[in-house]
Amino acid sequence: MKVEFFKHNIGSRELDDLKRTLDGLFLTTGKEVERFERELAAFLDLPHAVGVTSCTAAMQIALTGLGVQPGDEVITTPLSFAATALAVIQAGATPVFADVEPDTGNLDPAQVEKAVTGRTRAILPVHLGGLMCDMRALRTIADNHSLVIVEDAAHALEASRDGVRVGELGDAACFSFYPTKSITSGEGGAVATRHGKLDRKLRLLRYHGMSRSAQERYGKNDVSYLIVTMGWKYNMDNIHAALLHGQLERAREFHSRRQELAARYRALLADVPGISLPPQYPDARHAHHLFTIGVPPGQRAAFLRAMTRRGVGVSVNYSPPIHLHPFFRERYGLAEGRFPVAESIAAATVTLPLYPLLTNSEADYVAGCVAELAGSFPG
Repeated sequence: MKVEFFKHNIGSRELDDLKRTLDGLFLTTGKEVERFERELAAFLDLPHAVGVTSCTAAMQIALTGLGVQPGDEVITTPLSFAATALAVIQAGATPVFADVEPDTGNLDPAQVEKAVTGRTRAILPVHLGGLMCDMRALRTIADNHSLVIVEDAAHALEASRDGVRVGELGDAACFSFYPTKSITSGEGGAVATRHGKLDRKLRLLRYHGMSRSAQERYGKNDVSYLIVTMGWKYNMDNIHAALLHGQLERAREFHSRRQELAARYRALLADVPGISLPPQYPDARHAHHLFTIGVPPGQRAAFLRAMTRRGVGVSVNYSPPIHLHPFFRERYGLAEGRFPVAESIAAATVTLPLYPLLTNSEADYVAGCVAELAGSFPG
């Protein structure tokens, strides 16, 4: 059997919306983007959402809009895709890593507290795999030290924990619409916020710092504009927005199916020796963006090869951890052993296929391959 690591959910509804957009006049930022921004804000129960070209862009302009400047430090996790830390650098600041919790892989609030210095300006937590960080604890730390919080919620569109949803306690929450995410436009992202002033800043920062967009100038007697601040070319266009409307309407349906598949994996793998399963929290709604298992670190390379030979698409989220990539080692003088919990998780983790189009028989096959290979691990 061949089981792809991921398949997207773009269907006839999205293609109809795309054709309607392509038949229209505006392909750049316009009514389709505005519509999607309203729908996303409503989905998240937040007042504002701003469409951009990627989650990386979202994090950069969110940090900038919240006042992060060159010389500032931003505390974040080493256990994420490198874009999390690169966005901090793109905003002119320095990423400062704190180790993670051994059970969740999320930022450990106790380690965040230890990492705060006089130059710390922000905390950038990542809701790894779709399980939210302890936002109540992080908000307390932020308030005690007058810090802002930008959430990397690329994995967590549907998540909540301890009665808190994404973006509720953070100052901004950033999302990705990359092909493997809950909803996709191929590339794309968004920032959601509860702050009206930040929303207005973000709209300037994503569009060259320009006072009036092309749509706002179209058909007017006065077509002038002014550059009022430093900005970037990060604005989402109508083409990408058109691909997202229908998927967002079905996002809860997609999420429900991923929950079913995650429960199926758990039941099938619960008693397999040598395999560890992701944690469950009774007060958390897991977005189930990823289903990761742990294997003995010394066995992972062989395990990945064997899964691939059996036709199963697998991945690793994330190895090496950010601080062990050459760029970060050399730029910041980081070395192995600095963040042992993140390093131990990174050395053992394997990500299995998990998406709404995955069938029960495919999930059963994947789990069967895992169980078969686990039987060959040294005792």
